[in-house]
Amino acid sequence: MPARLKIGKLVVIGVGLIGGSFALALRRARVVKRIAGVGRTRRNLADALKLKVIDEASREPARAVRDADLVLLATPVGQMPAVMMAIAPHLPAHAVVTDAGSTKGDVIACARRFLGGRFARFVPAHPIAGTEKSGATAAVPELFRGRNVILTPQPETAASATRLVQRAWESCGARVTRLDAQEHDAILAAVSHLPHVIAFALVGMLARRRNPGRLFGLSAGGLRDTARIAGSSPEMWADICVANRDALLAALEDYENALEEMRAAIEQSDATALRGMFEQARGAREKWLVKKQDRADGIED
Repeated sequence: MPARLKIGKLVVIGVGLIGGSFALALRRARVVKRIAGVGRTRRNLADALKLKVIDEASREPARAVRDADLVLLATPVGQMPAVMMAIAPHLPAHAVVTDAGSTKGDVIACARRFLGGRFARFVPAHPIAGTEKSGATAAVPELFRGRNVILTPQPETAASATRLVQRAWESCGARVTRLDAQEHDAILAAVSHLPHVIAFALVGMLARRRNPGRLFGLSAGGLRDTARIAGSSPEMWADICVANRDALLAALEDYENALEEMRAAIEQSDATALRGMFEQARGAREKWLVKKQDRADGIED
């Protein structure tokens, strides 16, 4: 039986929903002794301290990581180059660095460039969890329980570093799997990044119509369910879309083709074709998404 995981000092750079929840989950699991949080705004860091998400706060990542055992980069992916450049010269030799970015190809390339000789201690990761809320006040220790976390270690990645990161996420209650980084980005473009783009586009389109207040005021659950994720961080999602541009454009093209098929059926008043497309989609939802949610909720298939 492996020895119990022990992390002396965890440094979370970006104490928001993901970073804060990771800190709280490891604290609850009693595997971390001290947690330092790094962020850009005093208010969010003050909230994190008040809520005991972190034990100490800093706005200087280089200083915070000097005695770190594990560092989680939980910033928007567009900020990672600057963060990696700042911390690389100050990381202890034993420290492990991981991230929570929603894209992996760009983050790995960034780590190769800026972490240099520390790259072997970098474990790319992506927790498939979250809500439309943000900031330290949104953090909850249960966020990752029963959720998937994908690791995309590289050939150079030290096995000991990968084991530590995997055990940390498992201590949060997550299910850990490994994927090729390119496969990860293609899958997430289709099942995560594309739905966010659709939600933002839908709400934006309605907001530009005449008398949007009346439109939204008369909406019901259909719009609320579809548009919920349009409440997510614009900064974070703009970074993700740019970082995963090629895979997202491919997913958008597939979606546009599906819309064109439905548009043609509507123009031709072809209820039979529409019914076939709707039935196929409903069947796929029941087979793959409803069962997935039941498993997450602890319901047997």
